[in-house]
Amino acid sequence: MAGALVTTNILATTVAMGLSALRQRLALVFIANRDYEQEITAAKRFATVNVAVPAAVATRTVAPDVVPPAVTAVTPTSVPVSLTEWKEAPFAMDDKGMAQVDRNILPMQASEAVKGLANGIEDFLWSKYPASYGYAGVAGTTPFSTDLSEYLAARKVANVQLMDMDPRFMVIDPDAEEKALGVRAFQDASFGGGDGVIIRGQIGNKLGALWLMSQRVPLHTAGTASAGYLINNGAGYAIGIKTVTVDGGALGTLIAGDIISFAGHTQTYTVVSSVGAGTVTSITFEPGLVAAVVDDEALTKRASHRLNSLIHRDALAFAMAPLLDTVIVPGATLQSVAIDEESGLSLRLEVSRQHRQVQWSYDALYGGAVVRANAWIRLAG
Repeated sequence: MAGALVTTNILATTVAMGLSALRQRLALVFIANRDYEQEITAAKRFATVNVAVPAAVATRTVAPDVVPPAVTAVTPTSVPVSLTEWKEAPFAMDDKGMAQVDRNILPMQASEAVKGLANGIEDFLWSKYPASYGYAGVAGTTPFSTDLSEYLAARKVANVQLMDMDPRFMVIDPDAEEKALGVRAFQDASFGGGDGVIIRGQIGNKLGALWLMSQRVPLHTAGTASAGYLINNGAGYAIGIKTVTVDGGALGTLIAGDIISFAGHTQTYTVVSSVGAGTVTSITFEPGLVAAVVDDEALTKRASHRLNSLIHRDALAFAMAPLLDTVIVPGATLQSVAIDEESGLSLRLEVSRQHRQVQWSYDALYGGAVVRANAWIRLAG
């Protein structure tokens, strides 16, 4: 029994060390809205909470009468946030490695296992980007080479799309950060000095957003379809339509997450799906058309681009659930769970004895969804 208690203490120590390493490597998990976690009632895969999205309410002129006018019914929608991801990072440790843990020396392999889980969480959240449709910058060109005009353009798109002002975050990759750090106005806060000056390489809060660097900012590889698509409908399409037929395009594909726009207005849209073998014949996109389009109106597709993003906290909903915390003695399996007080991340470490070594496995249960796509603006790089 004493040996089991020692092993349990070692396990708890490793969990705590692991959470410290995990906290250093996350970005989007701090941005995403996690207020819905308390609604998750079961710590099991596919447990779901529905996040309500209110419907728009129209105004009307008040006209006093003996008979009150009918009230137009509204239908709020909802976005499900499900715990779809149950990931583990297993590794084996011999008795020497366990002795290192007992002396508060975290083995390198344990640190790598935690890093793998952290990267998986970050990549999972980034994988939701195809829902975003706001777009600024130039595909294939790193922003901020000379000034901050690309950010100001993204901010304008965010304002047009009714993104709330606070809190906003500007998440950029290392290439974009390199350029931004070279902008003189950022280096000295427009010669004003004080707390706004960049001293330790952290841009911080600038121009209405908290700037963060992430090495996990992904690249969207666009479909192979080239320019030349035209609206193919004599009557055109009205505001709100989400699927259009097209012709005139060259051979190629449109894929989910491609950004398109129409010649008659500036709003950009994200492709949900397309129909056509070789040549696209119809395109489904989000959001619905904000302006009508006419027959033979040209479509433009943006090229592959790095997903630097101006994003609001409410764009993403993210949830983690604590897994079962059990200790079985005597026997081969021990489990321990810790909740990180700073970030709320839940991480379990399971230990099982094998032939003269111990298998350790970190695992986490989580899920997420884009709740407000209007609040995620791509700043292409």
